[in-house]
Amino acid sequence: MKITICSSAFFTKECYEIKKRLEQENHLVFIWSQGVEVNGNVVSMKDYHTMRKNNFTEDLLKIKKSLIDEHIERIKNSDAVLVLNFDKNSIKNYIGGNTFLEMGFAYVLGKKIFLLNPIPDINYKEEIEAMRPVILDSDLSKIR
Repeated sequence: MKITICSSAFFTKECYEIKKRLEQENHLVFIWSQGVEVNGNVVSMKDYHTMRKNNFTEDLLKIKKSLIDEHIERIKNSDAVLVLNFDKNSIKNYIGGNTFLEMGFAYVLGKKIFLLNPIPDINYKEEIEAMRPVILDSDLSKIR
């Protein structure tokens, strides 16, 4: 199966670990870019997120749009998305704005949506439930 992983950049380490595990099960796995070019320099995604929190410029907005567009293309070319929803900022099973957007896009395209962990207790919980994601309860073998 072709799977695009969606998650907060905060979970980069976990993303690569899960990508590797899925590839061992013969899945083709797409993830976001490892780094982006900012003012002629390649910076890590984590550094990019720090930069945009401290000073969100028009250039950084263009980069953000490009990153969204690239990930949407990955989703288009996938059979499913896997949302890595770990705990973040005191929110159990966190799903942020970008990831929610990606889930919605996958839903519109009729892609399967897998959540690694249960749906978080957040303002848009009902919208996530309506997309009928498959909850894996951390068991990647349930991906089919």
